[in-house]
Amino acid sequence: MKNKVLGIIGGGQLGRMTALAAAKLGIECHVYDPDPNAPAFQVCFKSYINDYEDLDAIKQFAKKIDVALYEFENIPLKSAQIIEELCLLRPSSFVLSISQDRLVEKNFLINKAKVQTAKFYECNSHNDLVNAKKLIKGQAVLKTRRFGYDGKGQIKIDLDTNLLEAWKSIGSDELILEEFIPFKRELSIIIARDQNNKVQLYDTVENKHKNHILDQTIAPAPGISNKVSQLARDIAISIANEIDLIGILAIELFELNNGGLVVNEIAPRPHNSGHWTMDGCFTDQFEQAVRAAIGINLGSTERLFDVVMQNLIGDDIYLADNLINDPNCRVHKYGKKEIRPGRKMGHVNHIIR
Repeated sequence: MKNKVLGIIGGGQLGRMTALAAAKLGIECHVYDPDPNAPAFQVCFKSYINDYEDLDAIKQFAKKIDVALYEFENIPLKSAQIIEELCLLRPSSFVLSISQDRLVEKNFLINKAKVQTAKFYECNSHNDLVNAKKLIKGQAVLKTRRFGYDGKGQIKIDLDTNLLEAWKSIGSDELILEEFIPFKRELSIIIARDQNNKVQLYDTVENKHKNHILDQTIAPAPGISNKVSQLARDIAISIANEIDLIGILAIELFELNNGGLVVNEIAPRPHNSGHWTMDGCFTDQFEQAVRAAIGINLGSTERLFDVVMQNLIGDDIYLADNLINDPNCRVHKYGKKEIRPGRKMGHVNHIIR
């Protein structure tokens, strides 16, 4: 039987690690990204260096592959739908449409998946913001509905904030005001679901941030109770089933002091908080994404080791050379040519034996 060809939309580090995982299974990968220096181009069979809005190039890409997945959510929905007309797209364009817009996502989580989120209000004008802030008594966070990540596109709002200045500074008129949750810690969980509705879940982990960027993931989350662990699994399964997921989905959660969990956001792709699985599990998140997309049975998510994943941000990449021969460290460099402050250059998985 002819091996299927996998298309990866997006050539960043997530696309790179997905292509490497696919190669282990003998799967040919084609990668689509407008950046000629995209890291995934170093490890794939065929490169498409075109804009995401170039619909002719998108069609040519889709005609040469059997199935596609994406490594980030900011793909034009029209382009994703064209790909879906010509080959399988996993997760689907419907899932993508939910994850692209914070307002749509929050409404879906509350009304369809029936899970808890922070209070939120749509803000399309300064007047909307003033009225929304009256409904949220404490601190809040004003966010763009689209394109925000790693703390970008958001402003914390408190009693002293000038709302007009905050509105003008964020540079968009499609915003959402969310209640600020006084949480105990941030957790996340990743679920894989295949075409036969079978699921595999990874252990719930704790995430620590520095300057709004993920710094460390600790797997499993230290001291997590059975109740919270089971609640995280139930939330993940509920969301995955409701969106009819085929692929993998990361769910970011706030653990409250009373043991409750609030969903912060979802990401239908490999996730930074899942990098620990590369050295801590039988089947890592990247291979799992490939398996689900291609139609191979999902692999075991059993944890082999406790792991602390440390992101290498900017100049931190120079630390990798000191760790590469440490038997308790697994170093992963992303092959990016330019080192910049705040840029994810690699990560290290510290194995806890």
